[in-house]
Amino acid sequence: MTIIYQTTFKKVGNFARDALQENMLITFKEGAPADLEDYCFIHSHGELQGNIQVGDIVKFDHYEFKVTAIGNVASFNLKELGHITFRFDGAIQAEYPGTIHLTGKFHSILI
Repeated sequence: MTIIYQTTFKKVGNFARDALQENMLITFKEGAPADLEDYCFIHSHGELQGNIQVGDIVKFDHYEFKVTAIGNVASFNLKELGHITFRFDGAIQAEYPGTIHLTGKFHSILI
């Protein structure tokens, strides 16, 4: 498996866990605007080595999730802003341009 992006969560915003109840995980790189930081998992920003594709695997810790749909600006947002909304719903069409849809449910043990 080729790794195209790797990062580490550094901070969890005050309301970031609330989105997990809706099967969403929202990320932003360190230095996010203060009004957004409360709602995001803040991470050290890595370098995206290629565009994310349907069928790719996203790993959080040792849990793996398959990409089922990608919004048309998701790779760009990750590369430039470190911002992605992951939806754990297995949708085959992206709901929003910056969303990446994944199979399965997020495991709360990771937080």
